[in-house]
Amino acid sequence: MNAKPSVLITGARAPVALHLARLLHDAGHGVSLLDHVKHPLAGASQMNIPYYRIPPFSTEPEAAGDALHDIIEERGIALVVPTCEEVLHLGALWQRRSPNAKLFAPKLAELTQVHSKYHFIRLCEDLGLPTPQTHLVTTQRELAFHAQNAENLVFKPVWSRFGSQVLIKPKAPKLQRLRPTAQTPWVAQEYVDGTELCIYAIARAGRLVALSAYRGLVRAGVGAAVCFTPAETAPLRAFVERIVSATNWTGQISFDVVQTADGRLLPLECNPRATSGLHFFSEGAAFCEALFGENHEVEPDVTAPQTLPLALWLYGLPMMLKPDQRPVFLNALRSAGDVMRWPSDRVGYRAQLRALAEFAGIALRHKISLERASTWGIEWNGEEQSILS
Repeated sequence: MNAKPSVLITGARAPVALHLARLLHDAGHGVSLLDHVKHPLAGASQMNIPYYRIPPFSTEPEAAGDALHDIIEERGIALVVPTCEEVLHLGALWQRRSPNAKLFAPKLAELTQVHSKYHFIRLCEDLGLPTPQTHLVTTQRELAFHAQNAENLVFKPVWSRFGSQVLIKPKAPKLQRLRPTAQTPWVAQEYVDGTELCIYAIARAGRLVALSAYRGLVRAGVGAAVCFTPAETAPLRAFVERIVSATNWTGQISFDVVQTADGRLLPLECNPRATSGLHFFSEGAAFCEALFGENHEVEPDVTAPQTLPLALWLYGLPMMLKPDQRPVFLNALRSAGDVMRWPSDRVGYRAQLRALAEFAGIALRHKISLERASTWGIEWNGEEQSILS
């Protein structure tokens, strides 16, 4: 019987990294974790999974690459699975160095194409998919032009994450503070009214092998959902298959879309990484059959809403002050599953608070928001801005 391949999961700070490690561990794979933070959530697992702390990809790419090379050789790693935005840094590293392990992601060019909030929409248009009008903004003159129609637009940086810096139908004073350039471009995107959905998928050589979808119930501001409920995937499948097939995608890929009242599906942006949809898969053996097998597809098997309890309290408690939002928060507390719990594992509040405190320290040192601190060291803000280029 062939030994199961040893897997290195990066982005260990993220709940999805913890979830992926649990799935792989339950399926009998050797699993290791990697990140640059001191107290990653996944590192608090009680499954005795080794955690490796390396220099940050975004500020010390060569040192990070050297450390990663040593870990791959030491642990006999066959597959590296990114979970967060470090996937783009790893794509750049594989382009330069060709480490002795497979990266579960496409090449850097494909990663940056979909990660860009402008070029992803162009890709969808090229594939004949309906899209919201999306304009690139790189000068003050272009910004002033689109500001005339700001009440119908959403403005956001081309390179951004978790809804950070998004301006929805902004007033003039907010737009006047923007300074778009060719190096720090923005997009002005048509505001689309409808139901926002998030899609998580895995593909191998252009073939879809896992698909889930969800709606955010409680969000961190306008960004990532901290409590989310599963959504029907059937209306979304053709859209996802069109993109992964056309790009011959291998790896994880996620989308934010809007479903309009008349049933149209319009893409907003794409993230070439794991998102919370991963939490709707709980069967390790079936999941790994899809991840490593040739012709297997796995269906999501978790049907209840899921949440990160500490984040739910942090971002959801203000909802108690709003009568229309209070029932949503209370229902989330009662009915949502805890993604930190697992039949054979649990990451308690102490570990979550320790991770939160570390991000708070990063936020204070660098004078950035808590959300930005949570991705510090792994952000990708365009190849021309990256030390790795």
